[in-house]
Amino acid sequence: MENKKHVLTTKESVILLLSVFVVGFCTIIYELLIGSVSSYFLGDSIKQFSLVIGLTMTAMGLGTLVSRLVKSNLIYWFILIEIILAIVGGLCVPILYFSYMCEPIYYPVMFILIMAIGTLIGLEIPLLTRIMEQYYDLRNNISNVLSLDYLGAFIATLAFPFLLLPLMGIFESSVFAGLLNLVVGIINFYWFKDKITFKRRAKLRTSAVLILFLLIGIFVCSKGLMKYWENNIFDDRVIFSKQTKYQKLVMTQNKEDIRLFIDGNVQFSSVDEHRYHELLIHVPMSLAKHKENILVLGGGDGLAARELLKYKDVKNITVVDLDKDMTDLAKYNRIVKELNQGSFFNPKVKIVNSDAFKYVENSNEFFDVIIVDLPDPNNSSLARLYSREFYKVVRKKLSKDGLLVSQSTSPYFSSEAYWCVNETLKAAGFRYTYPYHVYVPSFGDWGFVMASNVKYDLDKFKLAVPTKYLDKETFKKAFVIEKDIIRDNIKYSTLDKPAILDYYLQGWRYWN
Repeated sequence: MENKKHVLTTKESVILLLSVFVVGFCTIIYELLIGSVSSYFLGDSIKQFSLVIGLTMTAMGLGTLVSRLVKSNLIYWFILIEIILAIVGGLCVPILYFSYMCEPIYYPVMFILIMAIGTLIGLEIPLLTRIMEQYYDLRNNISNVLSLDYLGAFIATLAFPFLLLPLMGIFESSVFAGLLNLVVGIINFYWFKDKITFKRRAKLRTSAVLILFLLIGIFVCSKGLMKYWENNIFDDRVIFSKQTKYQKLVMTQNKEDIRLFIDGNVQFSSVDEHRYHELLIHVPMSLAKHKENILVLGGGDGLAARELLKYKDVKNITVVDLDKDMTDLAKYNRIVKELNQGSFFNPKVKIVNSDAFKYVENSNEFFDVIIVDLPDPNNSSLARLYSREFYKVVRKKLSKDGLLVSQSTSPYFSSEAYWCVNETLKAAGFRYTYPYHVYVPSFGDWGFVMASNVKYDLDKFKLAVPTKYLDKETFKKAFVIEKDIIRDNIKYSTLDKPAILDYYLQGWRYWN
């Protein structure tokens, strides 16, 4: 019965065209999911997305070749592929999450998943095209299939960042995409079941039902599964977890130690963050000739603002952080609010949720002190905020005697990246740079670079506010750079050639 040629009805043709649309949608979603997960875990987003796209396209080509072997029973094979893709694609992120717990196997697992998903995707379109050639002539058939496939891909590129990621997060989005593939298989099964033998119908029905219950179960239990995963990944108990539009925020607690992680990287530890923030803030503020108007780029946890508010002559503090969920955490989470002493509720503080580069470019203000408190440059998006072009724009927003300070990763664990910040500030036109560092137990040796257009005398350091760690002796010690972490012949970083990204990943990869 299923080997007889079947002339499609209009309704059946519409079902298949809608299937093409969903297939195109899911194809891009799976690529974005795997690329995003790998970027979160391993950094270097360009490398991860390049690998995902390259391997997927290769596997799709392989799938297209394999489709030649399917000579009959096209509807049956298409439905079967959708069911298999539902389980493999739907569970790709959960599998990657749990494979990261055994990090050495992450890349092999990722490779297998991409090749499997890509091959299955490569099988879909040729089969659909051959099925629909019974209804349309070849020219219109190819046109209809490809245009709907591309349209589905386009919608996916919009839905992923604006809907799926903020509403469901990476984990649930994966399962959701798998359910979409399964729905395509079930709908086609319903419409074309009379074209499939009874024995094969039973196999498809049983497989679809089992996978449907499995995916729904995982979707419903996703929060519990994520909590289990996080508690195994992080050393301490997870007390807060949220996937925002831009990043993964996790807070852990071990007795009095509260830690915030962004995309798996520790941002602060409550037991020693004062060392970091006192060196970041009070070194430039104690030297600055004027300190009325302050700009903080990053600093969404409110801890830098807390230190700045100790100065009575500070009139305005503008905190620019891309992620509103991060600044809301600092404002409304009881624990973080207690740490930052409610700094974001102070009338002197203005919060702007915007990209730091765009904000500085478009700002008409001039600032006495600019604090660059951004995450480490572990991906291309962050590396641009450590580029010559970025620092040039920032330099133009400094008042005549203004000071800039940038957190600059670890001069010990990533020495080349640290000195790259120094060289990049010079390349951006700053006449004077002042590298310094401090030991923060939760981070290790951590570095900063201060820069100005006029010369500052470090001997004029005078601390006028209360601190837990910083004093005149620790200030002097901070500017002593041991010769075994000094690096020469370091390139500066640009938007076109982000040298700092290579330096950073090379350094941390060695120690990890």
